[in-house]
Amino acid sequence: MPLQSNRPVDWERLVEENENRLYRAALSILGDPHEAEDAVQDAFVRFLERAPEHLERPGAWLMRVLVNGCKSRLRLAWRRVGPLPESLAEPGPEERAELEELFSLPPEDRAVIHLFYFEGYTSDEIAQMLGQRPGSIRSRLSRAREKLRKLMENT
Repeated sequence: MPLQSNRPVDWERLVEENENRLYRAALSILGDPHEAEDAVQDAFVRFLERAPEHLERPGAWLMRVLVNGCKSRLRLAWRRVGPLPESLAEPGPEERAELEELFSLPPEDRAVIHLFYFEGYTSDEIAQMLGQRPGSIRSRLSRAREKLRKLMENT
C-alpha cells in the first residue's frame, strides 16, 4: 500500500506558521543549528506521513513530534552537547552568559524551560507532549529554575 500524504490544503501556511518556533524549540533542546534544522524537517515529514486527517491544532501535534524526535536524537551514542554554536547571532555579554547557563542544563530541563517560557505551553500540555505526568513536569520546571538561579548567582 503506497503512503498517502496527509498534506493540508494550505501546506505553505502551515510551514510558515510553525517552522520558526519549531526551530527555536529544537535549537534550545539540541544546542546545534544543523541538528535543529534536521529535527524540524523530520517533524514536517512525519506530519505528511502520519498526522491524523483532521487535526484541531496541527502546530501542537508538530511540536510533540519535534520534542520526541529531539529526545531520540539526544539518546544517540555519538551525541554530545557542546558550547553555543558560533553561527548564532552574537548576543551581548549579559545575554551570552545567560544562554551559556541555559545550555549547561540537562536537555530535559532545557526542553521544559523552552516549552513553558518561550512557547507558552502549560505544564499539562508539556506533559502530554513528553508523555509524562503534569506533576513531573512542574517538578522538573521547579528544579530547572533552581539550577538556573544557582548558576546565575555563581557568575
